[in-house]
Amino acid sequence: MQTQNGQSICQNGSSAVTSVDTRQVSESSSSLTPAQIEFIGYVTFHGIEDFIKSLKMIHDFALYHTDLCFDTNEKSALFDLKILWEGFERISEES
Repeated sequence: MQTQNGQSICQNGSSAVTSVDTRQVSESSSSLTPAQIEFIGYVTFHGIEDFIKSLKMIHDFALYHTDLCFDTNEKSALFDLKILWEGFERISEES
């Protein structure tokens, strides 16, 4: 499998098809904890757009500018980065 810039992504196993991530996110109606409020305040103070750019940069660097093989754990970590920047994008749209 090749990336956009022609580099190969190592595949473990016999199938090149990746499974859809089926992690479920439960929605809770509880209020935020003090630590969550503090974290969101820090992100807002630092600049949500800066966090979005940083997370995208780390994601793209890891995926497109390295010769590392990606197993399930690495793919999951990259997906986690995507979840974070998309969450920050939704937060920035609300503000």
